[in-house]
Amino acid sequence: MFLNTIKPAAGSKKAAKRVGRGIGSGFGKTCGRGHKGQKSRSGGMPKIGFEGGQMPIQRRLPKIGFTSAKKRLTSEVRLNELVGLSADIITVDVLIKANIVPEFTKRVKVILSGEITSAVSLKGISATAGAVKAIEAAGGSLA
Repeated sequence: MFLNTIKPAAGSKKAAKRVGRGIGSGFGKTCGRGHKGQKSRSGGMPKIGFEGGQMPIQRRLPKIGFTSAKKRLTSEVRLNELVGLSADIITVDVLIKANIVPEFTKRVKVILSGEITSAVSLKGISATAGAVKAIEAAGGSLA
């Protein structure tokens, strides 16, 4: 096989329609566009979504909902999930390695759910007011 002998597969390349080349071509004079009207003229197509003057569907339907980009990067952790961790200082990386939060998590917030008995030290992690009281009552701290 040589580079000069390589050809595309049969039927994969279709020849362009050559319009305006006489009666015998089948696409002479009006070039397959018919006579007169908006669609016969160059650039003469309405914009996408145009419905002949009727209010388009994308404008008839209401705008609903909102998806926050931060939501995917934020996770919540319960107090009782912190108890089993072996690290001295608990960070976001420690929680990711322990499979408590997803890999792509950037922010973590501890919520008051469950109980905490052992002292834990949190770094770079926020907590609700109730969770802070519970952690400090157990002898832990937030940095």
